[in-house]
Amino acid sequence: MTEHTETFETPETGITPGGTTGAFRDVLSKDHARRGKPPLHFADMTPEQRIAKAAELGLPKFRVKQLANHYYGHFDVNAAEFTDFPAAKRAEAAQAFFPELIHEVTRQVADNGMTIKTLWRLFDGSHIESVLMRYPTRTTLCISSQVGCGMGCPFCATGKLGLTRNMSAGEILEQVRVAARMMRDGEVAGGPGRLSNIVFMGMGEPMGNYNSVLSAVRQISAMPPEGFGISARNITVSTVGVVPGIKKLTAEGIPVRLAVSLHAPSDELRDELVPMNKRFNTTQVLDAAHDYYLATKRRVSIEYALMRGINDQAEHAKLLAKRLNHYGDDWVHVNPIPLNPIEGSRWTASKPEDEKRFLDILHAAGITATLRDTRGQDIDGACGQLAAKTKEAFGQQA
Repeated sequence: MTEHTETFETPETGITPGGTTGAFRDVLSKDHARRGKPPLHFADMTPEQRIAKAAELGLPKFRVKQLANHYYGHFDVNAAEFTDFPAAKRAEAAQAFFPELIHEVTRQVADNGMTIKTLWRLFDGSHIESVLMRYPTRTTLCISSQVGCGMGCPFCATGKLGLTRNMSAGEILEQVRVAARMMRDGEVAGGPGRLSNIVFMGMGEPMGNYNSVLSAVRQISAMPPEGFGISARNITVSTVGVVPGIKKLTAEGIPVRLAVSLHAPSDELRDELVPMNKRFNTTQVLDAAHDYYLATKRRVSIEYALMRGINDQAEHAKLLAKRLNHYGDDWVHVNPIPLNPIEGSRWTASKPEDEKRFLDILHAAGITATLRDTRGQDIDGACGQLAAKTKEAFGQQA
């Protein structure tokens, strides 16, 4: 295993290790971190802070548990309708505990109503996206963890926006609460159901906002009234390869699935596709990912966006198989993803025959691999596309 070690502290700005000096620098938007922090929400408060806030309103401690039941158990923030709460205190409680953090701007519906992509406006005018996808046996929500992204991957719509700021745990969790309520209330095609899976694969690099992401993970997976009760095993945290973040997540002992956006089997190619590779190379990333597997016994997902003529040839598949099989055990599941191309970009989706050959080579090498189902192809499917269009139309940061 690699000897590379370093401490990992997540600054408030979201700058990742080495993000201002050295081989890799975060790509920042001109509005980076310019508008301060979002309002403090119930989901951002410690238990002690919640009790103290309640006391300020003249409310006893047990009222905090009632609020938690409404929020996590019933996905409800409309305190005006909390019939078990003192009528004279409902408006104050709503203002103190449940400030509006995300406001729906627009939604796009695809796949016969089974996919819903929502553009949200945050308190400072920033925009983020989430995507709710219903399948026969599960319903998955893809959520954002940063406004924009500083990783600068050239084929990614969000990467073109640069990083504006980190999102608070409350802003992350509100995406989950609203989606869970939509499923419960039958607002998604197929009738009432349950939100079962969460993937941190929307806008942003989750490891660049580690503290808020981990707080969100704990609250998503805790049972009501401490959380939404979605199993940690059904939560996926993705990264482009921020090795210290992977190591820190390994030490947490939470059985979430780790997904690594690899996209290339060699350092030479990955340096071009994933700039963070200049900071943490493929060997360091794969070593850390394999350590995560050893610690958690959870297979790691390798995300691999197939790009025509760039990383989708037989030579790439063979090298990828060799790199992964180097570790000698069934430790990964590869997800080749047909690229959702950005309008006007030279990066485009692979030919179907190349996708099939890529999969066949991986399977022949004994590697589990499944071509990712591409949802939302008839809308702005790639994360960041809708926010980028909004930015162009309204001249605001996204």
